[in-house]
Amino acid sequence: MRILAAMSGGVDSAVAAARAVEAGHDVVGVHLALSRAGGTLRTGSRGCCTVEDALDARRASDLLGIPFYVWDFSERFRDDVIEDFISEYQAGRTPNPCMRCNEKIKFAALLERAIELGFDAVCTGHYATLIDGPEGLELHRASDNAKDQSYVLGVLTAEQLAHTYFPLGTTPSKAIVRAEAEARGLSVAKKPDSHDICFIPDGDTRGWLAEKVGTATGEIVDRDGEIVGSHEGAHAFTVGQRRGLKLGTPAADGKPRFVLEVRPVSNTVVVGPKEALAIAEISGERFSWAGAAPTESSFDCHVQIRAHSEPVAAYAVVSDAGVHVTPEVALDGVAPGQTAVLYVGTRVLGQFTIDTTVSAVPVGA
Repeated sequence: MRILAAMSGGVDSAVAAARAVEAGHDVVGVHLALSRAGGTLRTGSRGCCTVEDALDARRASDLLGIPFYVWDFSERFRDDVIEDFISEYQAGRTPNPCMRCNEKIKFAALLERAIELGFDAVCTGHYATLIDGPEGLELHRASDNAKDQSYVLGVLTAEQLAHTYFPLGTTPSKAIVRAEAEARGLSVAKKPDSHDICFIPDGDTRGWLAEKVGTATGEIVDRDGEIVGSHEGAHAFTVGQRRGLKLGTPAADGKPRFVLEVRPVSNTVVVGPKEALAIAEISGERFSWAGAAPTESSFDCHVQIRAHSEPVAAYAVVSDAGVHVTPEVALDGVAPGQTAVLYVGTRVLGQFTIDTTVSAVPVGA
């Protein structure tokens, strides 16, 4: 196949490209420039898509003997990922920029251009597997559960899966990938994995948002509506948060309180006891299927609400109104804006953005 290898500058994408070359494919490397702040440099494992990463990607491509290009996707990234991130926080939701990047950039904008240029597939260093099922191609978890990235790929459609290539999916462990990189002479063999939000490399999400949307004093209230504190911007809070609340009125039982809800219209933050974070039901209107859609409108499955959280057995109902999921065990600290990915066994069935939640602990209980 003609393969376009997305080269992030990390060890995973470098080894994925190397395996594609070794498999006999016609491979071209490409690095996506997602920011026009050319002087930005990585700090340890914080940040990605930097000048340093572009140079590492080029060195890996040179060593593999494949052509290499840098494509400027910074405008698309700003519009589809960064602006979405800001608007979701302003709406009182907790977005996942990695999901949006996979959906809008790596497997939409990049894949579209690749197909236009005559490539058969895009190769990435994601840890996930593709299996030919009875109803077509299926997305499954990686062999290494510790590195499994199927959750952040849950936004992919059947058409996109048909043009993707994940060479690392069956690798038993990340240690094997690093050892292979070292054996191949790749300079990124010991490079730290990136984490946190790539466009906020210092990790200060609250400070970054304050610069983008400003501050506005509002109230912090308990579940009964009593004012217990104040804040300088509801966008700086997320469901489940405990630290940084600076409450002026202690709880009657003396226990810590957590953010339960963010109300952007009234610029109000609602707090309460930890047990009130338990969520009995979730639902969302925006959903997609990673391959063939389920044949039944209701079915047993597992739901996962974070990239590295444990999947929970659940019952899902699909209708014109969206997807409604009732987990067997209450979910902890779920916020609107998060992505719920549905699994049947190791297979990713699909995903939806959580719009509404129902607490397992009613007000006054």
